[in-house]
Amino acid sequence: MQYNPGWNSSSVNLLHVRAVGPADTLHYIWSSIGAPAVLLVATESRNSSLGINWSRLLSGSPAGAVWIDPPSSVVYATALVFTKVFEYRDTKVAEKLFYPTYDLSNFSWDSINHTLNPTALTAEFRGVPAADPTGSFSNGSVAFRVTAYEAGGRDGPLPSLLHTANSSKVEFVLAGVAPRGNGSRFALEVATVEELGVAQKLRSARSIDDEYTPTIFEMLSLGAESHNASSTLSFLQWKATAYGSRTPRREDSIQCWAESLQEANWTLPTSSIVRAYFGEGVGTTYTVSAINISFGGEEGGLYQEKRYLSWSALLGFGQPPMDTFSPLVISITAVALGTPILMLLVGTCVVLFAQRKRYSEYEPIN
Repeated sequence: MQYNPGWNSSSVNLLHVRAVGPADTLHYIWSSIGAPAVLLVATESRNSSLGINWSRLLSGSPAGAVWIDPPSSVVYATALVFTKVFEYRDTKVAEKLFYPTYDLSNFSWDSINHTLNPTALTAEFRGVPAADPTGSFSNGSVAFRVTAYEAGGRDGPLPSLLHTANSSKVEFVLAGVAPRGNGSRFALEVATVEELGVAQKLRSARSIDDEYTPTIFEMLSLGAESHNASSTLSFLQWKATAYGSRTPRREDSIQCWAESLQEANWTLPTSSIVRAYFGEGVGTTYTVSAINISFGGEEGGLYQEKRYLSWSALLGFGQPPMDTFSPLVISITAVALGTPILMLLVGTCVVLFAQRKRYSEYEPIN
């Protein structure tokens, strides 16, 4: 992990996570310059490095300020931008009543130098609106917690996402923010940037195995797929749940669902890190899609009570990790299905054996 490489000031945040493999390198560049975003770049060189022109990056025209050296080593690049937080409530008169949107590109972000932990490979971007006329953020904040991984495994805290060394985790946290109405619900808008010829697809997978995330049977993923190949290039993956506690338990679960994926050239705000790498062709040479992740059950009661919401997602390169049935679930299923079948087989054998043993003291009549 590198914080603001080549820049001595902590007035802005740029975090470079570099993972070196046997013949390639994965780059994750997180930034809160503009809207919070992460740039993912895969290269086929073990020696590829990040280059930054800081004066251009912090100017009004950041195009070309961020690059990977050598450029010929880059095999794939994409970006995720966390653009807006919506607050709304359902009404009987209309479907939804929206309050003024929180545009994350207009937030003021704390220095992550205080939360960066190179040993645990974690960092936290925390921000509040530059202008807060309603005072909703007087005791609250929005945060994006970033975690990188050195090896495969499973997170301890719920939702206990399964990860690989090729992936990272981002946790969206809304803490202490005062709702502007009774029964407020929240939604996070996520935009993706892809090269032409690559399309994002939203998929849902259901499983009867909820051992690691109790009562949650659905996994959602947003995957980038090339039109010329069926393989997945990158992904954003999450369980269909959020949590309303700093130490989440099953009863703290908050309903989470995804709206339909849409073309969103109109919704991408000025994000310096994205335009710095992709240039001014975002929206023409590159396609932008957006999806809303919504949180809140009936009347949004849990957030009203605790004023805390956290949602975790995994992002990375290639296919997203898939859970397999655990030995515990396989054993339970085998017992549940095997016992009736075994009883049926034993009963059938007993009946057949009893029929063969039948005899009579009378001679048959010829």
